[in-house]
Amino acid sequence: MNPSPVRAIFAIPGDLATPTGGYAYDRRVLALLGAHGIDARLLTLPGSFPRPGAEDLAITRQALSAVSPDDVLLIDGLAWGAMPVDLAAALGSNIVALCHHPLGLESGLSKPQADALIANETMTLSFVAKVIVTSHSTRGTLIAQFGVPPEKIMVAEPGTDPAPRAIGSGRAGLNLLAVGSIVQRKCYDLLIEALAPLKDLDWRLHIVGAQDRAPSCVQALRAQIAEAGLDERVILVGGASDDELGALYHHTDLFVSSSRYEGYGMVLTEALARGLPIIASTGGAAADTLPDGAGLKIPPDDAPALRQALRRAMGDSALRAQLALAASAAALNLPTWNDAARIVAQTLRAVADGDSK
Repeated sequence: MNPSPVRAIFAIPGDLATPTGGYAYDRRVLALLGAHGIDARLLTLPGSFPRPGAEDLAITRQALSAVSPDDVLLIDGLAWGAMPVDLAAALGSNIVALCHHPLGLESGLSKPQADALIANETMTLSFVAKVIVTSHSTRGTLIAQFGVPPEKIMVAEPGTDPAPRAIGSGRAGLNLLAVGSIVQRKCYDLLIEALAPLKDLDWRLHIVGAQDRAPSCVQALRAQIAEAGLDERVILVGGASDDELGALYHHTDLFVSSSRYEGYGMVLTEALARGLPIIASTGGAAADTLPDGAGLKIPPDDAPALRQALRRAMGDSALRAQLALAASAAALNLPTWNDAARIVAQTLRAVADGDSK
């Protein structure tokens, strides 16, 4: 006999179609929860989180207060981590927080800003029945730095869709690809710094990612590219549709991630699924997301190490083939979106049944 459906409200700030890994996770899980016995409904919160103004906080308070106490409330961490403590405390016990990565660990924050966000998120997380995270690395961070009891945390890694193996550029020069919003945490400035002295090699880099989240970062990156004389080598694509991104992946020879910190690193598994050789920094969960042997791992914030890895990989076709083969093998063991939705659904049902341990 199938258990009765659990009613859940998934509160997400801003536009669910936003082209970032976090929003992609929310979209895919929300679409699959029904298949796991969860009657899940979207509640759109103001898009100003994690820096809401007074008016948006009033809207948020009204919207969340209207949720039935019989429903489980799943709240994306972009909002929950920045939720005023008094509001978070007043919402009851049927709360599950979805933490992609802690807000206070984002790059580009001043120390007072980071400290305030960490202190606030520590408090808001103390009120929830369960926390869902997207990696074991983030789970460890919440236990060590935010005081979340281990038994409250469930890991639901993002899924990865099967994809055709990339065929590469089909020319002598190599196509490099980096994917992710242009924000400080992605460290595209470090990538340009690493590539600038490698003009003796034949390469072209496409950077795919939203350009509206940190306009000053985009402006600085464009200036850096121009100053390095790389205007004809580095293409800032902006946001891309799934088909457009798929085409870029398909014609890529080498995938690069220079990110300082990742809560999981979905773009790494997307590259694995296409059998691409990868160079990636090991910030946050990325060290675990990229299996040993499927890519060259470098420390975060280390331009010389990144440059050395780029020169090595671009100059050695046998190495790229070896990494690609390992990537394809690793892709066979990647979790699916159905796996992620099942874990989220189990967590929501446990909270509905009164299990907060």
